[in-house]
Amino acid sequence: MSLGVRWTLHGDGKTPAPGAVVRPDERLSWPRTFGLGAQHVVAMFGASFVAPVLMGLDPNLAIMMSGVATAIFLLATKGRVPSYLGCSLSFVGVAATIRASGSDAATITGAVFVVAVALFLVGLAVQRFGARIIHAAMPPVVTGAVVMLIGFNLAPVTASTYWPQDQWTALAVMLFTGLAVVCLRGFLSRIAIFLGLVFGYALSWVLDLVFGKIHSPLGGGTATDHWRLNLSAVGEADWIGLPSFHAPSFEWSAILVALPVVIALVAENAGHVKAVGEMTGDSLDDKLGTAIAADGAASMLSTAVGGPPNTTYSENIGVMAATRVYSTAAYWAAACFALLFGLCPKFGAVVAAIPGGVLGGITVILYGMIGLLGAQIWLNGRVDLRNPLNLVPAAAGIIIGVGGVTLKITDNFELGGIALGTIVVITGYHVLRAFAPAHLKTQEPLLDSGTSAYDERSDEAGAHGGSSGDTGAGPGKA
Repeated sequence: MSLGVRWTLHGDGKTPAPGAVVRPDERLSWPRTFGLGAQHVVAMFGASFVAPVLMGLDPNLAIMMSGVATAIFLLATKGRVPSYLGCSLSFVGVAATIRASGSDAATITGAVFVVAVALFLVGLAVQRFGARIIHAAMPPVVTGAVVMLIGFNLAPVTASTYWPQDQWTALAVMLFTGLAVVCLRGFLSRIAIFLGLVFGYALSWVLDLVFGKIHSPLGGGTATDHWRLNLSAVGEADWIGLPSFHAPSFEWSAILVALPVVIALVAENAGHVKAVGEMTGDSLDDKLGTAIAADGAASMLSTAVGGPPNTTYSENIGVMAATRVYSTAAYWAAACFALLFGLCPKFGAVVAAIPGGVLGGITVILYGMIGLLGAQIWLNGRVDLRNPLNLVPAAAGIIIGVGGVTLKITDNFELGGIALGTIVVITGYHVLRAFAPAHLKTQEPLLDSGTSAYDERSDEAGAHGGSSGDTGAGPGKA
């Protein structure tokens, strides 16, 4: 049991008793367990298939390495944290920025490899010193701002690369996906992104049959006549074969662009471990450092062979919540299915053929959702943006990240976008906190009144011979 690969049969092995759950160290019958594993693979389809395509990486390799990463994670956590590790969407903006500078896939995976090393080291530090070091270095205002600027930094990719390839298909896919997310229930709502891809795929095929080729730019280039859905590579692909491996290469400029994403990955892992612990009723605080380090190690292995980085997937938490089955045996089954999918080049060619217009409709929603996760972190952390200590660094960093502001250091090196925005948020917050008056450092509950408590305290201080009280906080200042 030390590696978490032995399970006891739950009840009769068919269904959980009313009110009962299948714990991580239990399993249902093997046929049902493999069926649940297949369900977990379907749940991660949408993001794990879209991410490598958007990053310009081999989708077959991405799926295969997600299976390997999941196995590494389950072994490292000794079967206590049921999780699936799929391709991280947090790096899509990084990949777009690196490619825009003229670099290739090897440079992308090299930069992400360094991020994986950093994540692994963070995990070891959390194991040694506890989760308090995360909260001290990256409070919710910092984490939320970084996640937000990472997501919103992607907006130009959709606007200039995907949407123009077929704007009407993009609009239809956006509407369909939005309806699927909102109107569908249960498991179907959790694979809404995947359903949007299938809808767009089918719609593009029908439009090609009815209207013929479309005249539009491909990948941000000049406008040409082309098919919306080009399946020529699918016919040429083999049914069985290895994916395309390549070694990473390292460039400092790319590494600095990618490093800020480690903050998003730490936040994702911490939230995932907390959610799983609440669902299973098993306190997993002692496994947080292990989970973060395991994610880092798995991503190091994946990027070392040319694959994308991985992260714990919330889509699979949804599957566990719906089925009440938290068995890690189901995740081992999912990992096996992912390995098999990775050995089918024809499958990868189908994924790689997703039309640009379809990606345009998907990414309008997907990128926005990534950015708004930052706002959710603020809400969960009760961050009061009327406090200038929170407001100023977050506002400046987000505008820099979203607007692509750059800072030229030398003739051959400049900081910009995600990297510069993250540096401004983190250093700005901690530097301002070092010089801020004591009343700004106290977390206040959110107020309904228009005047901020910080202003009131400052005014009181001024009345007693303190500062003038003009802190600039709060929209309600008179």
